[in-house]
Formats: sequence, structure tokens, C-alpha cells
Amino acid sequence: MAVLSKIREKSIFLIVIIALALFAFVIQGAFKYRKSNNIIGEVNDSPISREAFAKNVDLYKTRSGGRVSQFQAVKAVWNNMLSEKIYNTQLQNAGIVIGEEDVWNTIINLPYIKNNPIFKNKDGLFDQEKLKEYLVNIKENAEANPKDRQWANWLTTEQAIKRNLEQKTYSDLVINGINTTLTEGKNYYFDQTTKSDIKYVFVPFMSIPDSIFKITDNEVESYVSKHKREFKVDASRDINYVKFEVKPTLDDENSVKKEVAGLINDKEEYSTAAKTTIKVLGLKNTTDYKSFFAENNSDIPFTDKYVIKAQLSKIMADSILKSKVGDIIGPYKEDGYYKLTKVLGFKQIPDSVKASHILISYKGALRSGEKRTEAEAKKIADSIFKLVKNNKKKFAEVAKQISYDKQSGAKGGELNWFTYSTMVPEFRDFVFYNKKGKVGVVKTRFGYHIIRIDNQKLTQKVVKVATFGRKIEASENTENNIFEKAETFTSNVTSGKNFMKQAKEKGYAVQPVYGIKKMNETLMGLKNQRQIVNWTFKKDTKVGDIKRFDTENGYVVVMLTNIRKKGLMPITEARIRVRRILFENKKAKYIKEGMDNMPLEDIATKYNTRVGSSLAVSLASPVIPGVGNSLGLIGAINASKSGDILRGVKDKSGVFAVKILKKKEPVKLPNYDVFRKQIYSKLKISGLAIYDALKKEAEIVDNRSLFY
Repeated sequence: MAVLSKIREKSIFLIVIIALALFAFVIQGAFKYRKSNNIIGEVNDSPISREAFAKNVDLYKTRSGGRVSQFQAVKAVWNNMLSEKIYNTQLQNAGIVIGEEDVWNTIINLPYIKNNPIFKNKDGLFDQEKLKEYLVNIKENAEANPKDRQWANWLTTEQAIKRNLEQKTYSDLVINGINTTLTEGKNYYFDQTTKSDIKYVFVPFMSIPDSIFKITDNEVESYVSKHKREFKVDASRDINYVKFEVKPTLDDENSVKKEVAGLINDKEEYSTAAKTTIKVLGLKNTTDYKSFFAENNSDIPFTDKYVIKAQLSKIMADSILKSKVGDIIGPYKEDGYYKLTKVLGFKQIPDSVKASHILISYKGALRSGEKRTEAEAKKIADSIFKLVKNNKKKFAEVAKQISYDKQSGAKGGELNWFTYSTMVPEFRDFVFYNKKGKVGVVKTRFGYHIIRIDNQKLTQKVVKVATFGRKIEASENTENNIFEKAETFTSNVTSGKNFMKQAKEKGYAVQPVYGIKKMNETLMGLKNQRQIVNWTFKKDTKVGDIKRFDTENGYVVVMLTNIRKKGLMPITEARIRVRRILFENKKAKYIKEGMDNMPLEDIATKYNTRVGSSLAVSLASPVIPGVGNSLGLIGAINASKSGDILRGVKDKSGVFAVKILKKKEPVKLPNYDVFRKQIYSKLKISGLAIYDALKKEAEIVDNRSLFY
């Protein structure tokens, strides 16, 4: 009773203590959750924040110009940040700091910076101040216009330069620590060039039946335990899937073809707005092609320009060029479309042109470091045009003095001969569609150009066409049929029917995929399927689970068939590989013991093989007739004397018995420095694999799969 009384007296105190403990537990859990929720990964306990990572991914995608997918950007940025963290750790441990001055000195010595005409002074020499001025301008542009990516791109480039400098500095540090001696050079020389004449017997492993030996599970487990590094595996998954692809049927194709053909001629249609029948112009009689393409939902935009033969339809180019203005070719099927092409006009243009230009750049133009506005640039260009349009000498003088294109400006504005597809469209159209001698002002994304057409040659026929296109796609009825098939199959296999048996009955192809990793994006036969990969790695997804996924062009029904955890490869999977190794080891021992002290001829008879011979074998020429390269055998021979018989020398595919008939050492040299350098070069090349070694030893936490 006394004890209970004391507990009652202290109950308030105990409640407070318990409450504080629970609060601490909750706060700790919340903190851990918050921390993990904001960390994309860690390298040697150095975190990579989710925000920084996402920002770098966006920058990478922007710099690629949309040529990479989200996941490709994620992979590239992860590798970059991983490398940066790994090298930073090593540089800090070595007491090395890469500062801003180091980065700047590297930048100003890059050929594409040093030789860029934008950063040269009036004497044609590289000027750091010009580069600094350019950077200030693009930074100001970015602040005024957040959509301008030039400054962000520069920062990314700067980071990449710093990262490369860090890697090079550390690699150089390691490589410079590599050294070789003249004694090593001498040994290398003798090992490589000592030649031996031999007789040999080779007993291949395959000549000894496996049935002679017994491999137990304990032996397999023991081997794996002793060679853990060789059998380490990442977490992975295996699946089977059936793909239901939505593809247009022949009926769908014919329907699209009929629709396109119906657009050639005029037709009568009832207009709800006019409450009467009206005439709708077809492609044959319309003249407003832009509206016609829009109103009839062309999947190919109308382009109002002349094109060369190479830019026409591959299958109809000759027919188009032989047609008359107003002719319509089609409907014809090409690249997944049904098309109609109407010929609008023909011209003759040169195959190539030689021209001169004076470029007046302005703030905001591509690759510009200027402060002037676009209006100011236009005013200057118009003034120059009036000054130089009839004066070639003046044109050249002005180009040398003020053209923003310093490379051509130094030559009086002259450009080399160029073909139709070389220049930006505005520049191209001016020089190819006008006559020799024409001078004019043309605006492009680089600024205002005063252009003079100096020469033209080899005229060719070009054509303006209106090519209407309708993509051949599956109809709604076809899509519904495919969905019904996928849904029925999913329902059957999730309700207990065997996946493989059901697929076979329906005639569906089952595609297995093995070894799916957490960060895979593309599976065999399936592109951009992170949704499937993420599903296989969910904690609640079990072997045998089945799910249907929507894809870009249909549906996929997936069954998880195997879960492989990170760590040692399961014995069931390692068994085949390990049994082969153990069989070879046991066979090697068996063959060696069987050779005893027997002569080569008796060994050959016993193992039903022959005695072979080879002259002048060496490490430089290690080929054994009938066997192939055997560096191990040559190494054993080099370590022995003439007349020695070696038995039981294991090779990758069998066992040798060899008699050394004669050894011939090379002549001694007064100096072995050239061979010392050869060893050094090989070590230096192997030093380039430093990063792989550092990465292997680094402690890396990768949480990308939680966010992407």
C-alpha cells in the first residue's frame, strides 16, 4: 500500500516525464521525416538538398534545348553532383582549395573563349574586360527578363569548369605520385622479351565430365562468403508483362485516306449560322492556305516558302518537280500520315552564294555583349546601309571598324561560299531569293545585318508547296477494343487465373524483364516507364502482384515475378556461376594429380589429347597454338629454367603440362629508361580510373527514386 501511495503522489510528475518523452520521440521522428523529405541523397555524410538538385535539373534541361527527358537530366545532374561531392571530400582531405581565381584563369584560357571575336579588342587580341562586360550584360538581362537563360547557362558552365578543374587537380596529384624505377624497367624488359621453345599438353576442363565430382550447397555458400565483393548486388526486380498496343487498323487507315481525299474538291455544306447550304473550297481552289489548314485540322503546318528537292517528300519529290502550278499530288501515305501536296510555284535559285555582311548587335540579341537598344541598332544599320549600298570599298572599311562579327569583319565583311541550309532563315532567304549585287538590311536573332550578295552559282529549281497532312491514328472504336482486351486480361489474371497460361490461350506475347534497378527509366520494349519501376519497388508490392498501366500508345499488364534485395546475391542465383567455378577448381586439381610425374607423351595418352610444340613464346607473344592467349603459362615458364617440366598449370579453360626446351634471354641494354617509361604510362592510364575507385569506396545514399 505504501508503494501505491507513493506512485499516486508522484503521478503528476510521471505523466509530465512520459509526455516529454513522447513529445521528444514525435519531434525526433518528424525531424527525421522532414530531413529525409528534403534530401535527395548523401555522399560521405554530405547532403544533396532536393531544392538544389531540382534547380540543377531545370538548368540542365534548359541548356539541352529540350533534347533530353526529365529522367535523363536527373541522371546527368546526379552524376555531376556525385562527382563534385566525391572530389571535394578528397581535395579537402588533401588541403587543396580551388578558388574563384583558379576558375577564372581556366576560363580565360579556354580556346572558345580566347578565340571568340566578341571578346577581342580593336587589335584583334583577347581582352578580359570585354568578357567581364559581356557577363555583366547577360546578368542584367536575366534580372530584367527572368526568361532569359543566358546567365543561368553561364553559371552552369562555370560550375562545370570548376568541377573539371577539381577532378583534374586531384587526378594530377595522384598520377604525379606514381613512380617507377630502372630496376622495374629492366625486369619488365626481360619478362616481355624472354623467348622460350616449349612442348606442351593441354587438357581442357570440358574433357572431364562433371559427374565425377559433387558440389554441395555448403561449398557454394562458403565460396560466396569468401568472395563477397564479387557477389554484391543492388536491389532489383523481375517482371513479366503483356503489351496491348493501340495501333490503327486497315479500316482506320482507309478512313483517314478517304477524309483527306475529300478535301481536294469544293463541296456543298449546310451552314447553321447562314441557315443555308454554302460552298466550301477544297485544296484545289483555295488561295488562303493558312486558314484552310487550320479549319481542316492539318497535322502538318503550312509553310509559305520555296524549298529544294531534298526538303520535299522522299517518295513524291520527282512527281512534284515534274508537275504544273496548281496540280495536286495524293493522297499518299508517308511517315504515318496521309498527305496532299499542291504545287504553288517554281523558282530558280543558286546552289551556293558568296556574300558579305556588317552585323549591328544590340542588348538581348543572341551572343550579344552590347548595351544599345534594338531601336538604336536599327537606326545605325539603316544609316550604314545608305552609306555603303553603292560603295564596296566603304562597305569593307565599315565592316572592319564596327561589325560585331569580328571574324568576317576583319576581311571586310566577306563570308565564304555557303549553301542554302547554312544560314539562319532570314539571312538565307535574302541572299538566295535576290540577285547578285543586291544590298539590304535584314534582322535575325543575332541583330541587324547589312548584307551584300557578292556572287551566286549553279542555279537549281525550287518549289513552293502546300502539303496538307492527317496523321493515321487509331479510331475511337479501335481504342475501345484494345482497352477491353487489356481490361479483360487484367481481370482474369487478378482473379486467380494463371498469367502465363491465360496469355498463351489468348495468343498474347509475354515479355520478361530481369534485373530492373530503382533508377531505371526504360524497360525492354517499353520507354519512359518510371511508373512501372516505382510500383515494383513499393513496400506493399509483393511477388505475384499484377497491375495494368496506361502507356503512351496503349496498355501494359505487369506481374512482379521476383524481388532481389541489396546485398549478397541469393545462393539460388549465385549457384550456377559458383558451381562452374568450383567444377573447374576440382577438375584442375584432379587433372594435376592425374599427371603425377608422368612424361608429356603419357599425359597426352591418358587424357586422349596430343603433344604440341611452340617456338619463341613470350609475354609479348603469348599465343599457344590450339589454346589461345595464356599469360599465366608464360609467366610460369619465365620463372623456370630450361629443361624444367611444369605440370598442372591452370589456364582459364584447362590445365597445362609443359616442358621448356630452350630459353633465350634478350641482350642486356645499357639503359632501361624507355621500359621504365612504358610501365609509368600504363600506370598513368590506370590512374585515370581514380574516380571509379573513389566512387566505389564512397558512402552514397540515393533517394532519387522517392522523388522522380
